[in-house]
Amino acid sequence: MRHLGKIALLVAVLGLCGAALILFGAQLGLWLPVTGFGLYRNYFNTLAMVIAVVGVIALLIHVLRKERGGMLAGAIATIVGLALLAPMAASTLNPAPRAAPIHDISTDTTNPPLFEVLDDTREGASNTLDYGGPELAEAQAQAYPDIAPLETDLPADAAFERALEVAQDMGWEIVASDTERLRFEAVARTSVFYFADDVVLVVTAQDGGSRVDMRSVSRVGRSDQGVNAARIRDFQQRFAG
Repeated sequence: MRHLGKIALLVAVLGLCGAALILFGAQLGLWLPVTGFGLYRNYFNTLAMVIAVVGVIALLIHVLRKERGGMLAGAIATIVGLALLAPMAASTLNPAPRAAPIHDISTDTTNPPLFEVLDDTREGASNTLDYGGPELAEAQAQAYPDIAPLETDLPADAAFERALEVAQDMGWEIVASDTERLRFEAVARTSVFYFADDVVLVVTAQDGGSRVDMRSVSRVGRSDQGVNAARIRDFQQRFAG
């Protein structure tokens, strides 16, 4: 019993390492993002509960035995476990609105930008890059009515350079860039699980400036949980800023 606090602290440290691997293992090249997401759904909360329970038991026992060192170790383990459980608690108490079951978002749903370099052979992809047509356009209009082309006073060449700069600042991997046709394709990854989404951007000259259209498509999953729309909004805000 004397060393229960140390054991709880060790469990917390090992559990934190396991949680970090689940969240960022794909970024370290250990597995595909979908594998990490599966581990999260199946084991993350269980891991957090084990840490919290072991911490609480150690804390209570050391409180009864009036052993301050063990009490501190147990308290730390308990806090770690509860912190890891926080996302589950937050989603239970305040569930997020259900995202639309779409994963392909475009600023132009009539003539969406087409991918020419990235194709269906890209790593880990189960979703196609073929646009879903009027049905998808209608679903996007209902779910994300604010998504629209970016109108700018910049000449087309300057707008394209600005778009490349913003994309690189956002950490996108530029796969192909055509300065004559003012278009590029890129891969954007989520910070957690490292999911890859594919982006194509096209700049069109028009009177008094230019228009920037883009499309962002998730490689896996029926719903993107709003990530692609959020990416487009973020890009447009950074571009304007």
